[in-house]
Amino acid sequence: MNLKQEVTKGVFFTAIAKYAGIFVTLGVTAVLSRHLSPEQFGDVAFATVCLQFFTVFGDMGLGPAVIQKRDLSEDDLRGVFSLSIWAAVLLSLLYVGLSFALVRLDKDAGPHLLSVLLILSANLFFSTLNMIPNALILKQQRFGFAAVRSLVVQVVAGAIAIAAALMGFGIYALTINPILSSIALFVINFSQHPIKPRFKPGKAAVDKVLSFSAYQFGFQLVNFWGCNLDKFLIKSLSSSELGYYDKSYRLMQMPLQNISFVITPVLHPVLSQIQDDKSHISYSYLKVVKLLAYIGFPLAAAVFFMSDDLILFLFGDQWGASIPCMRILSLSIAIQMISSSSGAIFQAAGDTKRLFGCGLFSAFTCIAADVIGVFVYHTAEAVAAGLCIAYALNFIQCYHSLFVRCLKSGWGEFWKELIMPVVLCAILAVCLHFVKPFVITEYHIVNLIILTCIAGVISLAFIELTGAYRIIDTIKTKLCQLKNH
Repeated sequence: MNLKQEVTKGVFFTAIAKYAGIFVTLGVTAVLSRHLSPEQFGDVAFATVCLQFFTVFGDMGLGPAVIQKRDLSEDDLRGVFSLSIWAAVLLSLLYVGLSFALVRLDKDAGPHLLSVLLILSANLFFSTLNMIPNALILKQQRFGFAAVRSLVVQVVAGAIAIAAALMGFGIYALTINPILSSIALFVINFSQHPIKPRFKPGKAAVDKVLSFSAYQFGFQLVNFWGCNLDKFLIKSLSSSELGYYDKSYRLMQMPLQNISFVITPVLHPVLSQIQDDKSHISYSYLKVVKLLAYIGFPLAAAVFFMSDDLILFLFGDQWGASIPCMRILSLSIAIQMISSSSGAIFQAAGDTKRLFGCGLFSAFTCIAADVIGVFVYHTAEAVAAGLCIAYALNFIQCYHSLFVRCLKSGWGEFWKELIMPVVLCAILAVCLHFVKPFVITEYHIVNLIILTCIAGVISLAFIELTGAYRIIDTIKTKLCQLKNH
């Protein structure tokens, strides 16, 4: 199987799991949004950010290092897995201890915040344990198994969470999905790779992965603050303000999580096989950039004009205050969708040092945007606008570092791949601007269907007419193949 086939196969299986998870996630969110207040969602968002911070330390960059390193023995894996066990225990205890302090310091904390924080410690523990077994499955490119595993876990855990919400569990229903998922994934992955731990991790095993994982961990740490400080600062304004902002931010992130993040987990395991051939990596990645650009730029235009109907249909009229942030953040969908895949290329090329440098620059610009938005303008909308500017600056810096410094290929071809998708985005924005006033019904779902159909027809026609992708020829070929079979 060649490189293209491996990537296609991996993306196909990963997409199955991701897209099935969309319906589960939307179902849980839609039900809970009608049963919980913005203040409660703000508390859960705050608890989730705290959990993610500790998860960064639990990962330590060891998962990607296990995928990248070719010379790890069984004894080395035992040592690295033992290190993850110690990390899981110590971090969970530290997280529980700090939970009490966080609640005391937060005067705006809801009555259930402490309980939510403590319950989520189980997610931290099992997610950390799962790091090495999951990395081994990806290293072996068992994407089909990973997809089925994730799909089953998502459906079962999501169904239980929805049932809990309908039964009146309230805010605690939000904790069911992450906890059950982390436990189930660890049990399944460990059954595939039952690594026997030992008391001491072993210096030799840790040294083998340290040169790669140290910068990877550094990137994850600074990237965490760059991506999440906005939640901490907006929480200082009010829990409801954070609840509205977080709702729009999470909805904006869905295209990234379910399109770009379908491709990214496959890139590192597959491209690491040719890690010494930088020109081949560059050539292969440009095809990914082209695909993400043709999805991301028109999607950004569509989401901008459909923000009000999306928010009100999915979450209800009480979430109308989320619409302004949603519109602003939608402007960054395309560049975020493309740049979120860059980390896998730095990893595949073995250059996590430059990845760390890009993370530092990104964190600095995003933190500056957060601070100015909260302490100068005092609104979540200002934070969203500042982040859009920061994302644009990070996009330019990141891809200069990747193509010019890391892959040594120049970045002219990279920018050429973006020209036509940007033109499509502009055409779509103009069309939707003039059509939108005529698509106003009392049913938000009807508005969404009409605008989606218009955006889809325009986008597909543009792609076919410009020859970016031969959609009609591809469909004909597939139909002929099915007919012959």
